[in-house]
Amino acid sequence: MSATAHSPSPPADPSRPGLRERKKIKTRTAIRDATYRLISEQGYEATTVEQIAEAAEVSPSTVFRYFPTKEDIVLTDEFDPLLEDELRARPADEPLIDSLRYVLRKGLSLGGQEEPEVTALRTRLMVEVASVRSRMMESMSVTGRMLCRVLAERSGRDPADLEVRVYAMALIGGLQEATMYWAEHHHKDDLRDLVDRALTTLETGLPREAPDQRS
Repeated sequence: MSATAHSPSPPADPSRPGLRERKKIKTRTAIRDATYRLISEQGYEATTVEQIAEAAEVSPSTVFRYFPTKEDIVLTDEFDPLLEDELRARPADEPLIDSLRYVLRKGLSLGGQEEPEVTALRTRLMVEVASVRSRMMESMSVTGRMLCRVLAERSGRDPADLEVRVYAMALIGGLQEATMYWAEHHHKDDLRDLVDRALTTLETGLPREAPDQRS
């Protein structure tokens, strides 16, 4: 919100992004909004980067500068840096699962500010479009390496240890499956509850289902 011409300039806020960063955010948002609108109207495969660029009023090269692939426009967000910073801010003696549960619930609450239709479209594309799903697997590996660093700091181990890598990717896989399950079931459940269930399963293991509960 801009100040009026008669208002004094407010003191500099170190937490406020600079002009250059605000322009980048505005461009990224315009590209994403154009992409979601076009995909909603004509489908994923029919939507081209050239169409996205025209709708966002930028050049195709600008689209690729911000998002290396069309799939990245759907998948990319700013959550990973937040996740890493928030995890590091948690008490060092707090169980990692508890830290993750807190941070993910907070992140999902912030993500809930996105339009519900956009969230539904993004997750539906993860399920239905093979190229988006494949790119999602690649991006998950980046998040996994970030988790390895945090896990190593918490445990005093090397980030490259097999056990650290297995645990990190088990967490990533669980979160991915919770998101896919949510989309496959038409977003009926609360995603935060599904993430809690996934983390609990990793924490306690898979209990044997009672015979009278089987379908």
